[in-house]
Amino acid sequence: MSPDRAPVGSLFRRFRDRLETQGPGRLGGPGHRGDHGPKIAAGGADLARTDSGAAEVRLAPEPPRDVAPVDRKGRRRRAGRGGEELRVPEAEFTSYYGRPILKAPVWRWDIAAYLFTGGLAAGSSLLAAGGQLTGRPALRRAGRVTALGAVTASAYFLIHDLGRPSRFHHMLRVAKPTSPMSVGTWILSAFGPAAGVAAIAEAAPWLPERGVLGLARRVLPPVGQAAGLAAAATAPALATYTGVLLAGTAVPSWHEAYPELPTIFAGSALASGAGVGLIAAPCAQAGPARRMAVAGAALELLGSHSVETRLGLLSEPYRTGRAGRLLRAGRALTVAGVAGALVGRRSRLISALSGGALLAASVATRFGIFHGGVASARDPKYTVVPQRERVRRREAGEG
Repeated sequence: MSPDRAPVGSLFRRFRDRLETQGPGRLGGPGHRGDHGPKIAAGGADLARTDSGAAEVRLAPEPPRDVAPVDRKGRRRRAGRGGEELRVPEAEFTSYYGRPILKAPVWRWDIAAYLFTGGLAAGSSLLAAGGQLTGRPALRRAGRVTALGAVTASAYFLIHDLGRPSRFHHMLRVAKPTSPMSVGTWILSAFGPAAGVAAIAEAAPWLPERGVLGLARRVLPPVGQAAGLAAAATAPALATYTGVLLAGTAVPSWHEAYPELPTIFAGSALASGAGVGLIAAPCAQAGPARRMAVAGAALELLGSHSVETRLGLLSEPYRTGRAGRLLRAGRALTVAGVAGALVGRRSRLISALSGGALLAASVATRFGIFHGGVASARDPKYTVVPQRERVRRREAGEG
C-alpha cells in the first residue's frame, strides 16, 4: 500500500465518524429526508475534503482531495495519467518464501568424479592409439591400462549414483538418441569392452608359449590392436557426451553454456590423457603426450574463459565460491603442466610433475563446472533475471 494513503482501519473509523455526524441521509439511506442525526452546514462535506475543513467539523483528517496524488518515488503525477496511485511495487527476483525456483541437482560428488574418470578413459585410449600407431610401446601400454582402470571407475560411479546395478542394465533396454543419458550409457557400454580387451592384450608377453595359453599369446596382440583402435574411435563421444548431458538440464549455468561444455570436457580429456603419458612413458616416447597436452590445454582454457565471460549473470557462479576457486586452480595447473611438458623434454622428473599437474587440473575443472551449475540452481536470481531479459528482448523485437 502507498505510504501516502491512510491505513484501512483509519479509513473505516473516518467513515464511521462521518456517518455519526452527517446521518444516513449523507449516504442516501432510508432517513435521507428525515432528521436522524445532526447535520453539518452546507458545504461541510466539501470542507471535510481537506485537512483544515475536517478539523472544523470534528472529523478525522483524510488525504486532501484537491492535491494531485504522488507516485511511489514522491513525485507529482502528470496530468493525463489517470490520477491513480501505484499500489503494487515492481516485482523483484524473489521466489515463494525465498525458496529456490529450480530443484538443485540431486547428483553428488560421485557424478563429478564420473565426469573426470570418463574423460581420463577417453584421453588415455587416444594416447594408447597414438603410441600404437607410432611404435611407442610404453605409451601404448600406459594408455591402455589407464583407460581400463578409468572406465571401470566410471561404471562404478555411475552405478553408485543410480543406486542399483540393475538400473544400468535397464537403461540398455532402449536406445533413445534424444536422451544424452541413454546415449552415454551405450557409449560407455561400447567403449568398456574394447578398452578391456586392449588392456588384456598387454599381458600376452607374460603367457607361456605352448598350449592354450600359447595360442592366446599369439592371438591377443592383433586382437588388442583392433580393440585399441575401436576404443579410440569411441573416445571422442565418451569425452564430450557428459558436457551435452549437463547442458541438456534446466540448471541455468549449465544450460546456457551448451556451446562451451563439450569443448571444455574434450580439452580436459586430452590433457588428462597427456598427463598419463608424461608420467608413465620415458622422455624419448613422450612426444605425442606433449602435443596432446598443448592441444587439450588450448581447448580447456578457451572454453573456461568463455563460460566465465560470455554468459553475463550466469557466468557469476563460475567465478565465485567453490566453483571459482576450483576453476582458477585448474587454469593455473594447466598452464604449469603445459609449461613443464615443453621445458622438461629431457627430464623425467619434470615430465612426471607436469603430468601430475595436468591430471590435477582436469579434476579441478570438472568439479568446478559441477559446483558452478549446482550453485546457479540454488539461487533464484539466476533463473528469474535471465528469463526477464529474454522477455524484454522479445518484446523489443516485436515492437
